[in-house]
Amino acid sequence: MPLPKISTPTYELELPSNGKKIKYRPFLVREEKVLIIALESRDAMQITNAIKQVLSECILTKGIKVDELPTFDIEYVFLNVRGKSVGESIDLLVTCYDDDSNTQVPVTVFVDEVKVQKNKDHNPDINLGSDLIMRMKYPSLDQFIKNNFDFNDVHDESNIEKSFNIIASCIDTVFNAEEAWAAADCTKQELIEFVEGLTSEQFKEIEKFFQTMPKLSHTISVKNPKTGVLNTVTLEGLTSFFG
Repeated sequence: MPLPKISTPTYELELPSNGKKIKYRPFLVREEKVLIIALESRDAMQITNAIKQVLSECILTKGIKVDELPTFDIEYVFLNVRGKSVGESIDLLVTCYDDDSNTQVPVTVFVDEVKVQKNKDHNPDINLGSDLIMRMKYPSLDQFIKNNFDFNDVHDESNIEKSFNIIASCIDTVFNAEEAWAAADCTKQELIEFVEGLTSEQFKEIEKFFQTMPKLSHTISVKNPKTGVLNTVTLEGLTSFFG
């Protein structure tokens, strides 16, 4: 006689990017094993693949393609899946950068308090003049890791080629009142050449798009036990919450 199947609880969550509600379950022991092995490898690509593999199994809502989710959606969903799987609180050590930049203080962060923060100045539509608008889309986790790209430093010469690649991959459509040109119908080289043809002012608007993108972020206050100074610490990105 086969062993009975164990039922798993399900939960609901809103995707920060579009407000769509999805159902998910906690990860199982076999999936936790995949994550542990990946984390121990300290290999960014292996960790990324493990996260995507686990999320593909744990997201129960049909039609959700993990590969196409923006980075901040993946981080937010994974953090919540992890919370329901191994505990709603995370114990961390944070550094007091406001005074001695050295002392570490233990803190407890509750998963349900961590949100994706949105910037009111963020706009995916970039005005190129002459009635042309370039609509951007968010990079996937794959794109982010593959390009090893820092959105706050697109003019770093060592990253310039990678930055142009990821910018080109994040163009969704160029349109005006009469016509629309879908990036999906263009070659990668055509998109890169299009970006290279922009003015410095137009390129600054692209920088602003990336710099103001929604991000998984949580701010806490901790007192340095050595100096008594109250420090403000902001945790950003999924790896900040790995306890």
